[in-house]
Amino acid sequence: MSERPVLLPYGDPAFVADPFPLYRQLREDGPVRRVVIAGGLDAWLVTRYEDGLEALSDSRLSSDARDASDLRLLRQLPHSEREAMLSTMLRSDPPDHTRLRRLVSKAFTARRVAGMRPRIQSLTDGLLDAMLPSGRADLIADFALPLPVTVISELLGVPVDDRHDFQRWTDRMIMRGSEPPDPAVVNEAWQHMRAYVSELIRAKRTHPGDDLLSGLIAARDEEQQLTEDELIAMVFLLLAAGYITTVNLIGGGIAALLAHPAQLDLLRSDPELLPGAIEELLRYDGPVSPGIARFAREDVEIAGVAVPRGATVLIASAIADRDPARFPDPDRLDITRQDNAHLAFGHGIHYCLGAPLARLEGQIAIGTALRRLPGLALAVPRDEIRWRPGGLRGPESLPVTFTPSG
Repeated sequence: MSERPVLLPYGDPAFVADPFPLYRQLREDGPVRRVVIAGGLDAWLVTRYEDGLEALSDSRLSSDARDASDLRLLRQLPHSEREAMLSTMLRSDPPDHTRLRRLVSKAFTARRVAGMRPRIQSLTDGLLDAMLPSGRADLIADFALPLPVTVISELLGVPVDDRHDFQRWTDRMIMRGSEPPDPAVVNEAWQHMRAYVSELIRAKRTHPGDDLLSGLIAARDEEQQLTEDELIAMVFLLLAAGYITTVNLIGGGIAALLAHPAQLDLLRSDPELLPGAIEELLRYDGPVSPGIARFAREDVEIAGVAVPRGATVLIASAIADRDPARFPDPDRLDITRQDNAHLAFGHGIHYCLGAPLARLEGQIAIGTALRRLPGLALAVPRDEIRWRPGGLRGPESLPVTFTPSG
């Protein structure tokens, strides 16, 4: 294994559009590779499936960024946002993580998610109805973006008139690309977000509704409740995790199918393949790339490689999910693939709580779009699609044409 870190060139449009040749080379070069990511931060990249699976369950690898020896990216964030980020389930370890997840699970139930199916279908049909007469659309701006924004906002109980503000503030905090965030822009957005959510929490306490935020406020575990700061952090996490990643799943999934017309035709001809197709799209080109960050609490050996205490470890799900030792012919999109235990939603105690909702939205959105948009095709050459740089992977726009209808 080379001692020289490999740069992940997120400023290079060619890499952003197709990172998989470099990912493949990194995996072939070794199970753990030193890389340089955004802001010049060194990280140790875990490239193979079985090693990634073990690393995601290794208690010596912390989710709390305060265990990192290099805090430069964390220090670039305003203090209030930094503390809020570290108060979420995503960035906490047991026992705090156990308490937070238990409380949130009391409100974010499978029954609540399943009950959203009719509303998600109605929203999907409404967005497609608006697109159908023209025969042209940007499937991100017109479809893949507004659907998850509306779903997560309604789930949380955000008033409809406030959703564009909510979306704008969230974008400024999480869509940072390959460059370090601008602290002034992030801080301004965070202050708006915090003030808004604090007022919304006060309103829900006085007049609770049948929404997730009211449920989070009411959730108790014996004598424990979420604090005000934890509630604010949880709303931000649910927005960030439940919004842009689902945009990427829908937009990236449709882009992948358009690039593989035989698979698209197969799915159109047999809609019962849809649940498995969503899993394959998550494996083939998932919404997070290269993967999931952890921080070494102590000197640790991963796949025979010594990783020092405080190192940032990236469990590269996007690379591991194309590991030929785990997935036969891994660079081929195959919506009939059966054994498909991908790592796109993580593994272990931090497995994505919102995975059932993401799957539901992906199935409804992609399935309905393929059914209702005959002749669906890219309106630009594939190499002209703009992809979002950084760790949240998906098309920034997806111009398409289809057979118009009244």
